[in-house]
Amino acid sequence: MSLRGTREVKDNYQLFRLTGLLDAFSEPTFRKVMTKLLEEGPKNIILDLSQIDFVDSSGLGALVQLAKKAQGSEGTLQIVTNPRVTQTVKLVRLEQFLSLQPSVDTAIGNTKSA
Repeated sequence: MSLRGTREVKDNYQLFRLTGLLDAFSEPTFRKVMTKLLEEGPKNIILDLSQIDFVDSSGLGALVQLAKKAQGSEGTLQIVTNPRVTQTVKLVRLEQFLSLQPSVDTAIGNTKSA
């Protein structure tokens, strides 16, 4: 299964709910689409990866690039995660940089106060 998702745009953030695999196969399209939508705005991005089955090193690289682009455009990136994704992110010590959140509601709350 490849990567699939939905997009919800609010006043000050975009919420993406993704399912499937964020891996070397899906990463180029993910990076291209997310860069375009970040430029369109709003600049605060919430990625709900709680239903993601797998993230590999190229998927992590795409998340890091997206976080840097969001910060560079005065925005934020928050990632709602699951145990499998959290374990992968912690393995490479990126949990602080990628702003892992336990729920979509927590991430939305953080965006409003940002």
